[in-house]
Amino acid sequence: MPQDGQLDDAARDLLFRNARTHYKWQDRPVPDTVLQEFYDLLKWGPTSANCSPARFVFIRTREGKEKLRPTLSPGNVETTMAAPVTAIVATDSKFYEQLPTLWPQADIRGWFADNWSLADQTGTRNGTLQGAYLILAARAVGLDCGPMSGFDNWKVDEAFLTGTNWRSNFLVNLGYGEPEGLPPRNPRLAFDEACRLE
Repeated sequence: MPQDGQLDDAARDLLFRNARTHYKWQDRPVPDTVLQEFYDLLKWGPTSANCSPARFVFIRTREGKEKLRPTLSPGNVETTMAAPVTAIVATDSKFYEQLPTLWPQADIRGWFADNWSLADQTGTRNGTLQGAYLILAARAVGLDCGPMSGFDNWKVDEAFLTGTNWRSNFLVNLGYGEPEGLPPRNPRLAFDEACRLE
């Protein structure tokens, strides 16, 4: 029995231990309501000053996938075209325009609007963090994920983000994975190899 505030082993398995990066997908659509459901989970993950710089484009139509195809590295074309949804995890370079709403207790917009370097670092760091929340939230609602960086960011931005302040960070294929053919799981570093106690 889990202690108060802790997930049980089944939930830990779902989110981490049994979750895999999928490359093959069932021919089963992901309803838009499921995309909304996991966004409504991931949005609660913490970011610096609640800045929430990540923006998401969910590509789920055949036309959208064909527009995405020429941006992909050759090794990622087949899995991406077969996935029911591909999410572009992007960062809004002017995320600070939302800070009066997201951080109403103080006027901190100028911290970022007047400091490009700080805005860029903060946006990239926290947008990537929100991309990780996306993966966990998608798993929490029963989806499988295939995150990847094998694509041309400039081409994705030109095809999907022109006219915005959004810039692509990475892609995540989403759907119901086909477990047949998954390779054995690769090892991970042990605590003593990856961590220090000071």
